[in-house]
Amino acid sequence: MPPAPGDREARREDVSETVWRVLADKGFGGLTLRAVAAAMGVSTGMLMHYFPTKRDLIAHALHLLEKRTAERPRRARPGAGLATVRVMLLDILPLTPGDTARNRIWVSSWDLSLADDGLAEEQADRYTRLRSTLLPHLEAARDLGELPADTDLEGLAATAVAFTHGLVVQALFDPDRFPEEVQSAMLDAFLATVAPPRPRRSGAAAALPDTSAAS
Repeated sequence: MPPAPGDREARREDVSETVWRVLADKGFGGLTLRAVAAAMGVSTGMLMHYFPTKRDLIAHALHLLEKRTAERPRRARPGAGLATVRVMLLDILPLTPGDTARNRIWVSSWDLSLADDGLAEEQADRYTRLRSTLLPHLEAARDLGELPADTDLEGLAATAVAFTHGLVVQALFDPDRFPEEVQSAMLDAFLATVAPPRPRRSGAAAALPDTSAAS
């Protein structure tokens, strides 16, 4: 007799929690039906009622990882503009043990996604959604004068995501060289490069003290 819908959903949640534990411990390279079944204390046959193939298991794990990423605690959003863009990018970086573990899992998934057209398309869609979440705040930054009026906002969103994820990879592989304070400083330096230069005072005389009274 098949399990009741509620029982099946509860069992699926149990499987999801176990998948998460296996991912955190072994990464995607160690995510197999056998590993999940062993961690649950069940047979692989039982697990295959929920995930008939390893690909089904991996696809579920990626959706679960995206859900956990979306539900993680976030830094408070400050005022509109680049200040909010900054905290959104800080939320991506591996600045805490939890953020580091999550990023390790994401990076370990890339090899699998590159080898599967369907998973690769889903990963590309995730990046598209990430860039789109930055756009309203970049638009606000432009309207506030924090960015030049002619800024290519979509291009800047893509550059910001590329910079941040490149920093993620370096920090994961070389954490001693890229501790929290270095990552934060590098992000601030990056954001400083996209802001327009401050207007210079006109004329050399304006920058010199008035010495006529001492003549």
